[in-house]
Amino acid sequence: MRKLVPLLALGLSLALAQGKITVWTHFGGPELAWLKAQARTFERTSGTKVEVVEVPFEEIKQKFILGAPQGQAADLLVTVPHDWLGEMAQAGVLEPVGKYVTQDYLADLQPVAVEAFTFGGRLMGLPAYAESVALIYNKKYVKEPPKTWEAFLALAQRLTTGSTFGFLYNIGEPYFNFGFFKAYGAENVFGKDAKGSLDPAKLLIGGEVGEKALQFIKDLRFKYNLVPEGVDYGVADGAFKEGTLAMIINGPWALGDYKKAKIDFGIAPFPTPPGAKNPWGPFLGVQGVVVNAYSKNKTQAVNFAKTLVTGRNLVAFNQAGGRIPVSKSAVRQLAKDPVVAGFSQVFPLGTPMPNISEMGKVWGPWKNAISLAIQRPDANVKKIVEDMVAEIKKAIGR
Repeated sequence: MRKLVPLLALGLSLALAQGKITVWTHFGGPELAWLKAQARTFERTSGTKVEVVEVPFEEIKQKFILGAPQGQAADLLVTVPHDWLGEMAQAGVLEPVGKYVTQDYLADLQPVAVEAFTFGGRLMGLPAYAESVALIYNKKYVKEPPKTWEAFLALAQRLTTGSTFGFLYNIGEPYFNFGFFKAYGAENVFGKDAKGSLDPAKLLIGGEVGEKALQFIKDLRFKYNLVPEGVDYGVADGAFKEGTLAMIINGPWALGDYKKAKIDFGIAPFPTPPGAKNPWGPFLGVQGVVVNAYSKNKTQAVNFAKTLVTGRNLVAFNQAGGRIPVSKSAVRQLAKDPVVAGFSQVFPLGTPMPNISEMGKVWGPWKNAISLAIQRPDANVKKIVEDMVAEIKKAIGR
């Protein structure tokens, strides 16, 4: 009988360990293969079966929000953009994960990644990788990236000839322009309340900050003659791929095409614009793993999530798909990768895109303001900014 008790206890513990967790992912190709390999390893070491299910990116959020309370959603999502967190957290479907992680783990992360995955003062997921825009330059024309605005301008103007362009970018889109608003004083689109959460009543892209940033963007067209009318993402990206553009603001999603085009490129921060009070710093988009608050196997779900975001496994993930990890130890291991090294210099300058739903009401008026500012050399920037602020406040009910 005494032998039977330990055997019975062992059997129960194995049954509990075995269980099953389900993972929904939008990954495909080598990244999906990486995730499935991680699942198999976890199954061997933990005894817990892991089912990986592919769900289209455009469906995964809503399917999870609707299905989780009904017990019809995955235990884990791999991965979600941080700007989904506000909606998902307010729907009550995310398990806060701060209590499951150590200070050593948090210390290994870029602080901006922790900020991005924090909502309402709580860590709502485990950040894994990030992306932002940066200054990407063609080494055929630019041997070393310019460190100052004066050096940048001189180089860009010298390289703007009848057959080449010194600098182009997607000038009409707010996402590509946030770095200028930050340089002139906007820490983010919204300020924070006493608890450290973004407060939609505190709009930071208006007033003097907005006027200076918008004037600079306008000057890129009419004063410095760098970005002519008609330039959008496709035009700028196409010119860089063709080898006729020296410098562009773009993100890691474009680099595969640049490599195919055999462009020898480098990556650097954009120099501080003239008269700015802060360095340029782009919007940062962070993706990570989140846990279902309704999961019946949270411990094993969290344990699997934690294995995915270790420095060692994020190195393997980078090698599978080229994503840039927010783990400092992973970045150190990938120090010889010029893309990782380049963007890892830019990420600490960045600001996480707001993860509150009110941000959706900002993009339209913001884009319209930029469009109006760059239409005519005599555009009234002050009036345009005032109208933008009024429209945003009306849209968010503030």
